[in-house]
Amino acid sequence: MRTPGPISTMPPVGEVVPHGGAMRLIDELLAADDTQCVARATIRPTQLFVDDAGMPAWIGIEYMAQTIAAWAGMQARGKGCKPGPGFLLGSRRYASDVPAFPVGSVLTIRVGLEMAGDDGLSLFACTLDMGGQEVARATVSVYRPADAQAFLEGQQT
Repeated sequence: MRTPGPISTMPPVGEVVPHGGAMRLIDELLAADDTQCVARATIRPTQLFVDDAGMPAWIGIEYMAQTIAAWAGMQARGKGCKPGPGFLLGSRRYASDVPAFPVGSVLTIRVGLEMAGDDGLSLFACTLDMGGQEVARATVSVYRPADAQAFLEGQQT
């Protein structure tokens, strides 16, 4: 996956990702363009899910999903809109070469848009690097409804 060209100034993650507090896992946006986004996260001992081994590798899918959310937030921002919620539908072939990401590890998460439908469904190719080495990968499916509140209330399909 190629590295996207940086947008002149990357905003703080909180401005483009709807996750907040302890549920926000990514720390910084490094680059974004029309089809890709790169984020960084550091594993801290006080984070949710961290145990003696570090952050369990299965949480890697959430790092990928939050980086996709950052990409979507950047797209909304570019159109003068606020970022909105999206939904992780699932993943195909999530694989991790490590059982956990040790405390103190710096993760680089890369997501690339593979396919986007007019119905809000999208598919992303994602990788997670630790110490400059790819340690996890997946294809992630997400859904962003036109009206998230109506969707949650069952008023939109």
